[in-house]
Amino acid sequence: MVISDKASGLVDVLGDFFPAAQWQRCVVHWYRNAFNKCPYKHVKTVAAMLKAIHAQEDKEAARQKAVLVADKLRGMKLDSVAKFVEDSVEETLSYMDFPYEHWVKIRTNNGLERIMKEIRRRTRVVGSFPDGYSAMMLVGARLRHISTTKWGTRQYLCTCKIYEQGVI
Repeated sequence: MVISDKASGLVDVLGDFFPAAQWQRCVVHWYRNAFNKCPYKHVKTVAAMLKAIHAQEDKEAARQKAVLVADKLRGMKLDSVAKFVEDSVEETLSYMDFPYEHWVKIRTNNGLERIMKEIRRRTRVVGSFPDGYSAMMLVGARLRHISTTKWGTRQYLCTCKIYEQGVI
Protein backbone atom coordinates (compact mmCIF):
# COMPACT_ATOMS: atom_id res chain seq x y z
CA MET A 1 0.00 0.00 0.00
CA VAL A 2 1.24 3.47 -0.90
CA ILE A 3 -0.11 6.40 1.09
CA SER A 4 0.32 9.91 -0.33
CA ASP A 5 -1.41 13.10 -1.25
CA LYS A 6 -2.68 13.22 -4.82
CA ALA A 7 0.67 13.90 -6.44
CA SER A 8 -0.34 13.15 -10.03
CA GLY A 9 3.12 11.99 -11.10
CA LEU A 10 3.30 9.45 -8.29
CA VAL A 11 -0.24 8.16 -8.77
CA ASP A 12 0.23 7.84 -12.54
CA VAL A 13 3.37 5.69 -12.37
CA LEU A 14 2.57 3.71 -9.24
CA GLY A 15 1.17 0.79 -11.25
CA ASP A 16 4.31 0.65 -13.40
CA PHE A 17 6.59 0.01 -10.44
CA PHE A 18 4.24 -1.62 -7.93
CA PRO A 19 1.46 -3.27 -9.94
CA ALA A 20 -0.06 -5.10 -6.95
CA ALA A 21 0.01 -2.11 -4.59
CA GLN A 22 -3.07 -0.23 -3.49
CA TRP A 23 -3.00 3.55 -3.32
CA GLN A 24 -4.46 5.40 -0.34
CA ARG A 25 -4.97 9.14 -0.56
CA CYS A 26 -3.93 10.75 2.72
CA VAL A 27 -7.15 11.64 4.54
CA VAL A 28 -5.64 14.78 6.08
CA HIS A 29 -4.58 16.10 2.68
CA TRP A 30 -8.02 15.25 1.32
CA TYR A 31 -9.68 17.27 4.10
CA ARG A 32 -7.41 20.22 3.35
CA ASN A 33 -8.25 20.04 -0.35
CA ALA A 34 -11.97 20.08 0.54
CA PHE A 35 -11.50 23.07 2.86
CA ASN A 36 -9.88 25.00 -0.02
CA LYS A 37 -13.19 24.72 -1.88
CA CYS A 38 -15.23 25.81 1.13
CA PRO A 39 -15.99 29.27 2.59
CA TYR A 40 -14.22 29.76 5.91
CA LYS A 41 -17.45 30.07 7.89
CA HIS A 42 -18.42 26.51 6.93
CA VAL A 43 -15.07 24.80 7.54
CA LYS A 44 -15.91 23.42 11.01
CA THR A 45 -19.23 22.01 9.85
CA VAL A 46 -17.71 20.49 6.72
CA ALA A 47 -14.84 19.03 8.78
CA ALA A 48 -17.29 17.23 11.06
CA MET A 49 -19.21 15.91 8.06
CA LEU A 50 -16.05 14.63 6.32
CA LYS A 51 -14.77 12.99 9.50
CA ALA A 52 -18.10 11.20 9.84
CA ILE A 53 -17.40 9.46 6.53
CA HIS A 54 -14.18 7.98 7.86
CA ALA A 55 -15.71 7.08 11.22
CA GLN A 56 -17.87 4.37 9.65
CA GLU A 57 -17.36 0.71 10.48
CA ASP A 58 -16.78 -0.52 6.93
CA LYS A 59 -16.22 0.65 3.37
CA GLU A 60 -19.83 0.29 2.23
CA ALA A 61 -21.13 2.32 5.18
CA ALA A 62 -18.51 4.98 4.41
CA ARG A 63 -19.67 5.15 0.79
CA GLN A 64 -23.28 5.55 1.89
CA LYS A 65 -22.30 8.25 4.37
CA ALA A 66 -20.37 10.06 1.60
CA VAL A 67 -23.54 10.18 -0.52
CA LEU A 68 -25.49 11.64 2.42
CA VAL A 69 -22.73 14.17 3.10
CA ALA A 70 -22.65 15.25 -0.55
CA ASP A 71 -26.43 15.74 -0.51
CA LYS A 72 -26.21 17.78 2.67
CA LEU A 73 -23.40 19.91 1.20
CA ARG A 74 -25.55 20.63 -1.85
CA GLY A 75 -28.33 21.70 0.52
CA MET A 76 -25.87 24.14 2.08
CA LYS A 77 -25.11 25.51 -1.44
CA LEU A 78 -21.59 24.06 -1.33
CA ASP A 79 -21.78 22.38 -4.73
CA SER A 80 -18.03 22.38 -5.41
CA VAL A 81 -17.31 20.62 -2.11
CA ALA A 82 -20.12 18.13 -2.75
CA LYS A 83 -18.72 17.33 -6.21
CA PHE A 84 -15.24 16.97 -4.73
CA VAL A 85 -16.53 14.48 -2.15
CA GLU A 86 -18.42 12.45 -4.76
CA ASP A 87 -15.48 12.38 -7.17
CA SER A 88 -12.69 11.58 -4.74
CA VAL A 89 -13.95 9.90 -1.57
CA GLU A 90 -13.19 6.43 -2.94
CA GLU A 91 -9.48 7.34 -3.04
CA THR A 92 -9.53 7.79 0.75
CA LEU A 93 -11.14 4.44 1.61
CA SER A 94 -8.41 1.96 0.59
CA TYR A 95 -7.28 1.58 4.19
CA MET A 96 -10.60 -0.12 4.97
CA ASP A 97 -9.44 -3.20 3.05
CA PHE A 98 -6.91 -3.87 5.82
CA PRO A 99 -7.44 -5.04 9.43
CA TYR A 100 -9.28 -2.55 11.63
CA GLU A 101 -6.37 -2.28 14.11
CA HIS A 102 -4.25 -0.64 11.40
CA TRP A 103 -6.78 1.87 10.10
CA VAL A 104 -5.67 4.76 12.27
CA LYS A 105 -2.05 4.42 11.15
CA ILE A 106 -2.57 3.86 7.43
CA ARG A 107 -5.19 6.53 6.72
CA THR A 108 -2.53 9.23 6.50
CA ASN A 109 1.10 9.59 5.59
CA ASN A 110 1.95 11.18 8.97
CA GLY A 111 5.01 8.97 9.49
CA LEU A 112 6.66 10.24 6.32
CA GLU A 113 5.47 13.81 6.95
CA ARG A 114 7.17 13.73 10.37
CA ILE A 115 10.50 12.67 8.86
CA MET A 116 10.23 15.34 6.14
CA LYS A 117 9.49 17.98 8.79
CA GLU A 118 12.62 16.99 10.69
CA ILE A 119 14.76 17.18 7.53
CA ARG A 120 13.28 20.60 6.64
CA ARG A 121 14.00 21.84 10.14
CA ARG A 122 17.65 20.80 9.86
CA THR A 123 18.21 22.15 6.35
CA ARG A 124 16.64 25.54 7.15
CA VAL A 125 19.22 26.07 9.88
CA VAL A 126 22.00 25.77 7.31
CA GLY A 127 20.25 28.08 4.85
CA SER A 128 22.08 27.56 1.57
CA PHE A 129 24.34 24.71 0.58
CA PRO A 130 27.43 25.03 -1.63
CA ASP A 131 26.27 22.09 -3.75
CA GLY A 132 23.73 19.28 -3.88
CA TYR A 133 26.23 16.81 -2.44
CA SER A 134 26.49 18.68 0.86
CA ALA A 135 22.70 18.85 1.14
CA MET A 136 22.48 15.11 0.52
CA MET A 137 25.15 14.50 3.16
CA LEU A 138 23.09 16.39 5.76
CA VAL A 139 19.88 14.59 4.81
CA GLY A 140 21.65 11.22 4.83
CA ALA A 141 23.16 11.95 8.24
CA ARG A 142 19.75 12.86 9.63
CA LEU A 143 18.13 9.71 8.22
CA ARG A 144 20.99 7.61 9.61
CA HIS A 145 20.45 9.22 13.01
CA ILE A 146 16.71 8.48 12.87
CA SER A 147 17.30 4.84 11.94
CA THR A 148 19.82 4.21 14.73
CA THR A 149 18.12 5.96 17.64
CA LYS A 150 15.08 5.01 19.69
CA TRP A 151 12.93 7.04 17.29
CA GLY A 152 13.97 4.79 14.41
CA THR A 153 13.60 1.51 16.30
CA ARG A 154 10.02 1.98 17.48
CA GLN A 155 7.62 -0.18 15.55
CA TYR A 156 4.93 1.97 13.99
CA LEU A 157 2.87 -0.86 12.56
CA CYS A 158 2.96 -4.59 13.17
CA THR A 159 2.06 -6.32 9.92
CA CYS A 160 1.92 -9.78 11.48
CA LYS A 161 -1.89 -9.94 11.34
CA ILE A 162 -1.95 -8.63 7.78
CA TYR A 163 0.24 -11.53 6.66
CA GLU A 164 -1.74 -14.04 8.73
CA GLN A 165 -5.02 -12.91 7.17
CA GLY A 166 -3.57 -13.07 3.66
CA VAL A 167 -4.18 -9.40 2.85
CA ILE A 168 -0.58 -9.03 1.66
